[in-house]
Amino acid sequence: MTRKLFLATAAACAFVAGPALADYTISILHTNDFHSRVEPINKYDSSCGEKDNAEGKCFGGYARMVNAIKAAREASPNSLLVDGGDQFQGSLFYTYYKGKVAAEMMNLLGYDAMTVGNHEFDDGPGVLRGFMDAVKFPVLLANADISKEPTLADVLKASTIIEKDGQKIGLIGVTPADTSELASPGPNIRFGDPVPAVQAEVDKLKAAGVNKIVLLSHSGYSVDLWIASRVSGLDVIVGGHSNTYLSNVSDRADGPYPTWRNGPDGGKVAVVQAYAFGKYLGKLDVTFDDAGNVTDAVGEPIVVDGKIAEDSTLKTRIAELAQPLDEIRNKVIGQSSAPIDGDRKACRAVVCEMGVLVADAMLDSVKDKGFTIAFANGGGLRSSIDEGEVTMGEVLTVLPFQNTLATFQIKGKDIVAALETGVSEVEEGKGKFPQVAGLKFTWTRSVQPKQGRVKEVLVMKDGAWVPIDPEATYGVVTNNYVRTGGDGYVMFAENAIDPYDFGPDLADVVAAYIAAAGSYKPYTDDRIVEQ
Repeated sequence: MTRKLFLATAAACAFVAGPALADYTISILHTNDFHSRVEPINKYDSSCGEKDNAEGKCFGGYARMVNAIKAAREASPNSLLVDGGDQFQGSLFYTYYKGKVAAEMMNLLGYDAMTVGNHEFDDGPGVLRGFMDAVKFPVLLANADISKEPTLADVLKASTIIEKDGQKIGLIGVTPADTSELASPGPNIRFGDPVPAVQAEVDKLKAAGVNKIVLLSHSGYSVDLWIASRVSGLDVIVGGHSNTYLSNVSDRADGPYPTWRNGPDGGKVAVVQAYAFGKYLGKLDVTFDDAGNVTDAVGEPIVVDGKIAEDSTLKTRIAELAQPLDEIRNKVIGQSSAPIDGDRKACRAVVCEMGVLVADAMLDSVKDKGFTIAFANGGGLRSSIDEGEVTMGEVLTVLPFQNTLATFQIKGKDIVAALETGVSEVEEGKGKFPQVAGLKFTWTRSVQPKQGRVKEVLVMKDGAWVPIDPEATYGVVTNNYVRTGGDGYVMFAENAIDPYDFGPDLADVVAAYIAAAGSYKPYTDDRIVEQ
């Protein structure tokens, strides 16, 4: 090759490769709905004992998450760590410390930003403000008017701009429009439609010269897809609220990671979410061209399992923080006039005293919101309670799984199907046996499972027990495990209307019910009859 031809060829190659030199790639690391799972969890998203943890059977916990993040950063030095909201609520660490432990842990992990989840308002604006004062990163919320709430008005911003590897990234935060119904934000905050709120912030960021924009959205997967299709100028949505698992390799995923939508301006928007409780660390590698358009976005949630070692220093710190929790476990919350029977054999076959207590407590907590039926899975009841003083520790022993209250609407025929599922394996002592409130049912073992074992179902209407209407819609309360299909209740996962799985901890609901009773009197009745 002549020197002239070589130079010409090199120049041509440089011209062709030139635009690629302007591409910018950043790894977006993300979590959502951590829900105060400071310590490791098991495969059911509840507490994991030290023995199981040592055997590698646990997931998550901050001591393990910090090493997952460290490894991800080493693999992708230009990275951004963000959170999709709901760091608050879900364990005794929040009950005792409120937002202080979350702030300490998030600072140690080096977050760049987060959006406000509805549970960040569970204890009012003051606790949220204390958390914000403690963290070293911006907390964002665009779709709320906070101008009349002095605690937050000057500090809670709609969006922010951060710089990574010489490029400006715009970040915006939103939370559910119905947060006033889901939490306790107080009377001074008004929540609204996320679409106009996000569009307004995108326009401001664009005017400031920012052409790479990420929305941190605690709105739920379906709402995120809706926002993506209606807001111009968005590039990535990091979601939360619906605990959605997205993946390209798992058959249990709710969609691909990322899920793509076209914005009204024709731009591509990548939508991601990483389930919940610190079980996964989302990692999305996003490439932008020089104009700020997304040219590629690839990734997969990283499972934070026992293969990832825990940081010993942070594990020691968490153990120190856990010591005062014994005070809560020993706290007397009420009295019981007699032992409350939670025997495994009883609660998985017949109406039992503990089942009555838990189902009644669940229903009582939401009866003023139009819900009339409660389901509790017998396998979720793990102990009895002695006569006399009742401690929070005893309640937590009965209900150790950190399940949250879940509410939804569903047709009567699906309730009957759920009862059929509940009694389908009673001979094997399966935990799916339903303890109920607000309905009565009669069943028999003489029929094959799911072939009509349930003979009669009655519900309360106008003060009288009447047959359930298969086509009528009823309001139901259960726990998040059952609502999302646990113990075989797939009809609740597939057919629920307007489900919400992130209410208060079930143990707190039962403790409050016992406390309100003064001296609780255990009982059973004819709500479940076997022929």
